[in-house]
Amino acid sequence: MSLNCRLALSSCHKILDEELFRNYSENKIEAMEISPSLEECENIDFFQLQKWSEQYNVDLWSFHLPFAPFDKIDISNRELSKQTIELFKYYIEKASSVGIKVFVIHASGEPIDEQEREDKILCAKNSLKELAEYAAEIGCIIAVEDLPRTCLGNCSKEILELISAHENLRVCFDTNHLLSEDICDFIRNVGDKIVTTHISDYDYINERHWLPGEGSIDWKSVVSAFEEVGYDGYWLYEMELETPWSIERERNLTYSDFKYNYSSLMKKETPKKFGEAKKNLGMWSIVE
Repeated sequence: MSLNCRLALSSCHKILDEELFRNYSENKIEAMEISPSLEECENIDFFQLQKWSEQYNVDLWSFHLPFAPFDKIDISNRELSKQTIELFKYYIEKASSVGIKVFVIHASGEPIDEQEREDKILCAKNSLKELAEYAAEIGCIIAVEDLPRTCLGNCSKEILELISAHENLRVCFDTNHLLSEDICDFIRNVGDKIVTTHISDYDYINERHWLPGEGSIDWKSVVSAFEEVGYDGYWLYEMELETPWSIERERNLTYSDFKYNYSSLMKKETPKKFGEAKKNLGMWSIVE
């Protein structure tokens, strides 16, 4: 059995211009997740993106709905959920007009106290149900992302509880967000509900968004677990090219690094790593 995935890369921390699409095409990156900040959303020319998508044969696969700032956007917050839902419907409508079908969503901001968790889950489920119904009407899917720390959806049990709100809800699996559950267990527990991914490596202490091979994930086991559940969606890296604060590299990454890293992982070979983690890494709280 082999994993039948194609290579994709998030636009996070990248400029959405023609050069980006050219770089994807030249390095056999077949699809893009559009991942803008709230401020960047306002200036996206979706029809220009569609033109570049067709010109360079790069699929506009998914759209990461904005998730910050937490005091403005949060589907689990009863005071913010209504305005957040309306904002998300607006961007779903705009992005779906150029063929994007998958919309990645965070179920909450953070931090969350245990005393308020149950109420936040209920609010998030109500929001997800409304968004899933809206998306289904135009042939789209809402994919709930697993999140770290105290965020909602920080384990497979809670992710499955969240997506139980509507039969059309699915999951975006971020490989560097789990802090209390084995990655392969999560894949097997969620199974065919996973429709897209955010691929990166970490140290099991906190999310890091490192290149696979630079952290502690056993990638051979992860690829095998994806094979077991029959995953056939995109192998979508969610990483920036510039070196993050948490690691030291000999250079910044290039688009070709993703091509070769992907090739190694699909063959279950040990990928080349470019950096070493810094010592005494602490926690931080902005999730992607």
